[in-house]
Amino acid sequence: MTKPKASRTARGTSYTNATFRIAFEPGSTPADVAATVAQTLTLPQTNAAAVLENWQKDTHDVNALAAELGRQVEAVNGGDLRRAEGMLIAQAHTLDGIFTSLARRATNQEYLKQWDTYMRMAMKAQNQCRMTLETLAAIKNPPVVYARQANINNGGQQQVNNGTAPNSTPASAHAGENAFEPNELSGGSHELLADTRASTATGGAHQDVEAVGAVNRPAKR
Repeated sequence: MTKPKASRTARGTSYTNATFRIAFEPGSTPADVAATVAQTLTLPQTNAAAVLENWQKDTHDVNALAAELGRQVEAVNGGDLRRAEGMLIAQAHTLDGIFTSLARRATNQEYLKQWDTYMRMAMKAQNQCRMTLETLAAIKNPPVVYARQANINNGGQQQVNNGTAPNSTPASAHAGENAFEPNELSGGSHELLADTRASTATGGAHQDVEAVGAVNRPAKR
């Protein structure tokens, strides 16, 4: 690895800001070294530390920052969201301060274009503040999701329905009943109506016609 870049603050404390220190096992092959470097550089805490180092130069050791971010990642993976909640509320207050500052600057503008620019930026900050608070509220009180399940087997008799349809009547209320309700068209039950044409079709002539005898058919058609 390259030699770390050192800098000094007003208090005389030395920090290494630009180089990540990566440890290797003794006897590591070039392939092992390449894999270890790739794994380290793709860690979330490594990328975050690199970005913070560019924004805040000469204020911290980038390796110590990556280690601390790694501990925060492990805390979230373990279900501890206290730091995430604190971060969101702090950012919401920051965005609210940005909104207030930009809105006050807009009132001091003489020309419409400058006033419109400040107000647009102020409202963007206000909207971001609202979205941040909504995210925090969702973390504190997750929304409840109601799911219904319906398993229908078209080829058999299986049917599983979770949930009751509105205005439905329990199945037990009609257990053992085979009554049919009147049909609007027939006025009777849902049973087949009597065929009134049967008497005319079978009545009249040809009452003495005998039944047709057996028909001799070949064994193979």
